[in-house]
Formats: sequence, structure tokens, C-alpha cells
Amino acid sequence: MAQINSNYLKLPGSYLFAAIAKKVAAYREKHPDADIIRLGIGDVTRPLVPAVINAMHRAVDDMASAETFHGYGPEQGYDFLIDAIIRAEYADRGVEVARDEVFVSDGSKCDVANIQEIFDLGSRVAICDPVYPVYLDTNVMAGRTGELQGDGHFAGVTYLLASAENGFAPALPEKPVDLIYLCSPNNPTGTALSREELAKWVAYAKETEAVILFDSAYSSYIRESDPPRSIYEIEGAREVAIEFKSFSKTAGFTGVRCAFTVVPKELKCRDRAGKLQSLNALWLRRQCTKFNGVSYVVQRGAEAVYSPEGMSEIRAQIDYYMENARIIREGLTEAGCTVFGGKNAPYLWWKLPDGLDSMNFADTLLERCRVVGTPGVGFGPGGEGYFRLTAFGDRNRTIEAVERIRSTQLFH
Repeated sequence: MAQINSNYLKLPGSYLFAAIAKKVAAYREKHPDADIIRLGIGDVTRPLVPAVINAMHRAVDDMASAETFHGYGPEQGYDFLIDAIIRAEYADRGVEVARDEVFVSDGSKCDVANIQEIFDLGSRVAICDPVYPVYLDTNVMAGRTGELQGDGHFAGVTYLLASAENGFAPALPEKPVDLIYLCSPNNPTGTALSREELAKWVAYAKETEAVILFDSAYSSYIRESDPPRSIYEIEGAREVAIEFKSFSKTAGFTGVRCAFTVVPKELKCRDRAGKLQSLNALWLRRQCTKFNGVSYVVQRGAEAVYSPEGMSEIRAQIDYYMENARIIREGLTEAGCTVFGGKNAPYLWWKLPDGLDSMNFADTLLERCRVVGTPGVGFGPGGEGYFRLTAFGDRNRTIEAVERIRSTQLFH
């Protein structure tokens, strides 16, 4: 009889956002007329901008003619999109990236999940706590993490606590690690690592031969001057870091699917015999084997994000969401709440009163305010006592949600 991968049984419950959706569905079934405002899952609500739509329409027309039809494309992406990515994301910031170091994909969630495949199962993993669940869950599935402990931690994982006490900038690990997951701007805390902090991590990785897996899906939301938009702005990062970026939140591609990963050719790891191997070559081999590439139509739409019209329209859309973040942050702060984030990212990290359980608070917020958010503990044990709200909603609905919260005695 075939046997399952028993590592899946180590996963605690269902995927966080699926669990929240199930909870909301159950509430709606009992209260079908309830006016629920969703500030939970980080999905965008604004439509694709005209420059992207127009480019995709033209690409659809290309597919209608034998002369311009596109079948299978290169698994790593078309040069027209890769060149646009290099120019706008890197060259304009003085960062050198080559064409064959950029890999276009159907989402950074897929890439940050799949990247662990090219590393040995014995690799020691360090993950921020709290953090986006996919980093941890995929390593659990692979069998790197050991058993789940009573405190909510896995025995084989090094947790990097990010809290208000350390300014959400975790300390370097005390024990040796091989893979380090960093997310900046961070989901869920909405905070970003400074240039000084990132330089510290790059230096550590170079000294210990660790690899940094750097998720910068929200880099386009950075407003302040210090947090780098790319880890490659830090000297030496090309030797130790893989970077993931996405069009999902930058350009509203959550329903279209397009992202990219950069794997520098300088980045090498040892095999079991101690010989250095190229991670760029391994990732290319993995993608060519398991991935058929992003559609031509979608890649033409992504290319248009970097056109003058597209960049102007995208900036306006990001401004819209960041104004929502300001409304939430200032509204809750004026109500006497402690809120972090929302300045360089579209997430607000709400500090709950001491002793308040974040899962129970999710129920309270839904029942008393009819507002959906995400309990902090869903992002790791370090998230207990916090609650995440997103700025991706409609403006009027965001204002209404804040007013509901402010007018309700939630903590009494």
C-alpha cells in the first residue's frame, strides 16, 4: 500500500487564511444579512491599471494571428519582461543584475515555497517569528523541522523573534544555520529592515556560508529613505542572497499571477562532497523541469507596469492603499491603541492589551464590529498578542471599519 508523506501530518490545522475564510463563512451562514468588512487576507481590491489592461488586450490580439502567436515560452521568462525588470527594479538603483539571473514565475508564494527543493534536507532553517506561514510550512512538508512542540515551535527550526521590544529587527541566530528567511517590508508586522540591519545579515551569511532567502514582495510600498528596496543594494549580497519580488501587490496581479526571483551567479553552496555548486544553475534546472512558464499575455501586462504610463498609474494605486494604511493607523492610535507598520507596507500590526488571545479577539471583532482581521498567532507563536489588518480594502469601507472599531468598547 502506498504511504503518505507523514510530514504533512505535522502541520498544525489548515492553512491560516483558509481557516479564517471558513470562520467568516460560518458566521455569514448564521447572519446572512451581516455587513462584513474584510481587512484580513492581503488581497488587492483596485482593478488593473489601464496601461496593463491595454497591453494585455494587444497581447490577446497577438495570440489570434499565426504570425504573432506564442506557444511555449522560455521557462525563465521572455527577454522583453526580464529587461524591463532589470532596468526599473535594479539598474535605476545602481544594482547590476544579468538576464540569466532573473526567473519569471506565477507568484512569489510559489517561489519561496519551491526554493527549498534545491537545498539539502539536512539544512538548518532560521525563520522570523512572526512571519508569512509559507516559509515554515513548506519546510515542515519537506521534513526539515522536527516535531511540533507544546509551545507552538518546531524543534528543528531556529526562530528569530521580531517584536516591539527589538524594533521588529531580530537578532542574529545564536546557533549555526544554513537558510535564513527574511521578509522586508515584513508580512505581517508591516515594518522594514534598515540598511544597517540588512548589512548585518549579509555579513553574517558571508561569514557562516549561509544563504539568505529575501522576500521583498512589498518593496514598492517603502516610503522612507532608509529601508533598501532590494537586498542587492547591500555590498556583498549577491554572494549570499536570493531575492523574491512580486507583481501581485505592486500592480494588483493577485488574480493574474506574475512574479520573479533573482538568483545571482556568484551565489554557490557546497554539495555533500564539499564542492561548490551554482544555485543559479540548480534553480534553472528545477524551473525547466517543473514549470512551463508564465503566459505571454500576462508577461506583456507585467512589462507594461514599467512603462511611463504604467509606473504613474501604479504609483497612484499604491498611494491609494497607503492612504488607507494611514487612516487605519491614525484612527486606531487616536482610539488609544498601539499600532505598528503601515508606513512602508500595507499592513498594520495591532498590539492587543496584555493577556488577550488573538484568536478569540478575531471572533470578538467579527461579532461586535463585523470586521475581519487576522490573528497574530497565525503567523507564529511570536505573533500572539498582536492582530493584523490590511490596507487593501475600499476607501469608504476602510473608513467605516475604523469607525466601527472606534465606536465599540472592544476591550471592556
